[in-house]
Amino acid sequence: MTAILILLFLLFAWALMADRLARWSVTGPLAFALAGMALTTGDDPTVPLDLDAHGFQLATEVVLAVLLFTDATESKDYDRSRTSGEWRLLTLALPASIGLATLLGHLLFPGQGWWLPAVIALVVMPIDLAPISALLAEARIPLRVRAALNLEAGLNDGLISPVFLFCLANLTSAADTSVGSLLWSTFKGAGLALLVGCFWGLLASRVAPVAVAKGWTGPESLPFATLALPFLAYSSAVLIDGNGFVAAFVAGVCFAPAAHTLGPATVHLVRDTSQLMAFAVWFTLGALAAQEFADGVSWTVLGYALLVLTVARMVPVLLSLGRLEFSWPERAAIGWLGSRGVTSIVFAVLAATHLDEERGFFVIDVMCTTVLLSILLHGATLHPVARWFQRRGTPSPSSPSPDRT
Repeated sequence: MTAILILLFLLFAWALMADRLARWSVTGPLAFALAGMALTTGDDPTVPLDLDAHGFQLATEVVLAVLLFTDATESKDYDRSRTSGEWRLLTLALPASIGLATLLGHLLFPGQGWWLPAVIALVVMPIDLAPISALLAEARIPLRVRAALNLEAGLNDGLISPVFLFCLANLTSAADTSVGSLLWSTFKGAGLALLVGCFWGLLASRVAPVAVAKGWTGPESLPFATLALPFLAYSSAVLIDGNGFVAAFVAGVCFAPAAHTLGPATVHLVRDTSQLMAFAVWFTLGALAAQEFADGVSWTVLGYALLVLTVARMVPVLLSLGRLEFSWPERAAIGWLGSRGVTSIVFAVLAATHLDEERGFFVIDVMCTTVLLSILLHGATLHPVARWFQRRGTPSPSSPSPDRT
């Protein structure tokens, strides 16, 4: 009860000082990460954290499902800036980045084979704009740069989650289990999830507008139906051995057009819930970092983190956006401003709960180093990048509004 009281007070205090703290570059994710470091250390921590607890594992999976649904529903249509480059980031740059990060992991972490570096790459490569949430409202940065990053951040985690689970299964399966059977199991789970997600998302997109038009529901009640959708999709898929993450993501994609038509209030509750859950994830990052960094960080892990934030991210982005209307500075900004956050934390925790202790905590170690380094580097360079575009005189007609946490 003491731990719950402390966490609730932390949320209360942060909410009252959020704008003031933001002026000092202390965002919600950073505040809760610091709190996690302070409150979970020592032999008798104020807030204990048990990665092996079944409840913690289930909560982590549900958090990811809700975040995937929210990201899918909040991928906005930037009509004035939409280009094929945004889809190149997902179909070309993202796979190339994961492949390059896997190769770097294989070279820097000898003796680990290929599957563990692949899992680590899938953990650290998805971008999340929470550490630099001010980016979306930063009018000095070209709109198409922000739009490309926003779309990628909203969709990349849902697209790679089946691949992540497949690679993780190869590390945890029995020695006599073939890759073919695991691949079939992954495709089967994703296929069932696709059907479940489409069912719930399309059902909601048809029923909700009718309910509003006939006066059966209104702005006060409709958000609760939206909040139920990711839980319905996730639990339904799990019941039939489908991929709950894919189901929640697909449900969000299918429901997004109707949600935008019905108005922003439709997704406010699920967005606020996902933000609250994300704060818990950032608190977990602080706790994990305090444990992992108690004995320091190896130069190899630090070097790998730097490489995946720079070379493994920027080279594929620069190449994939070639021959499009993006200028070289815009391509460089998209490549550099790909911060890491909630998705990496959740994937790492899921990996740690399924792997043996040594490999699990190694994944956690690499993730903590990468995400914390991202917070420092991307947070420190966001405004200099914006000032550079301002001096260059790049026009930016309007600014996206949603904040990603």
